[in-house]
Amino acid sequence: MKQQYALFFDIDGTLVSFSTHQIPPSTILALTQAKANGSRVYIATGRPPVLITNLGAIEHLIDGFITTNGALCYVRSQMVSCQPLARENVLTCIQDSKEKGYSLIVVGSKDIAVLDPTGDVNRIFHQLLAVKEVAKAAPLEVVLQQDILQLTPFFPAEYESEILARMPNCVSGRWHPEFTDITANGADKGKGILAMAHHEGFDPSRTIAFGDGGNDTSMILQAGIGIAMGNAIEELKQQADYITTSVDEDGILNALQHFNVL
Repeated sequence: MKQQYALFFDIDGTLVSFSTHQIPPSTILALTQAKANGSRVYIATGRPPVLITNLGAIEHLIDGFITTNGALCYVRSQMVSCQPLARENVLTCIQDSKEKGYSLIVVGSKDIAVLDPTGDVNRIFHQLLAVKEVAKAAPLEVVLQQDILQLTPFFPAEYESEILARMPNCVSGRWHPEFTDITANGADKGKGILAMAHHEGFDPSRTIAFGDGGNDTSMILQAGIGIAMGNAIEELKQQADYITTSVDEDGILNALQHFNVL
């Protein structure tokens, strides 16, 4: 008898290949079979909803979303949890980005604003990650009228502690060497799993989480089974219960077969 779990998947580098910007056919097959066998499928991403545009091939299989690293979780049109950043922390980071001259994405509850003096947002999100929607950003003053769910500043890892010391009750999750995602303390993918479990009525121990980056650590640790992709950073692999092959080498299919989900 096949095992049934609530399955949580990061997007970039886990579901979607960095090289092809597509979901591998083996992953689509695996998720289709897992759903047919009674498992549930959830997304757990650092992307805000407006930038989740590359899941068309599996959209019909998705039961719910953990977005902006856990700051906004929802099932269909129903909100599960929302934890915005404190306004003073948002303004601190915006002012710092202007003074230091680094790029910054400000994620509101409806729109995003992009401050890109260095061109890093365009270079990484538009060119490397194929996220064309960053070009449709709203003016900063419009976004600041909304709850701010996440800040994505483009600075090196060694600067994080310095800026976070001036942004109390914030946490940072880095999934790319050139930028990090800052959310309110208490908003991470692991806590998103707990919120989703409470809302959906499943046991958190009956969960499997897949990830490849630093911002996946909390859910890899929280899930009943935490799986690192073969292309994951070494720090995540050290925390994982199991390491599968890479996203481009049928990693999700192989892991779900290993754990008798398929």
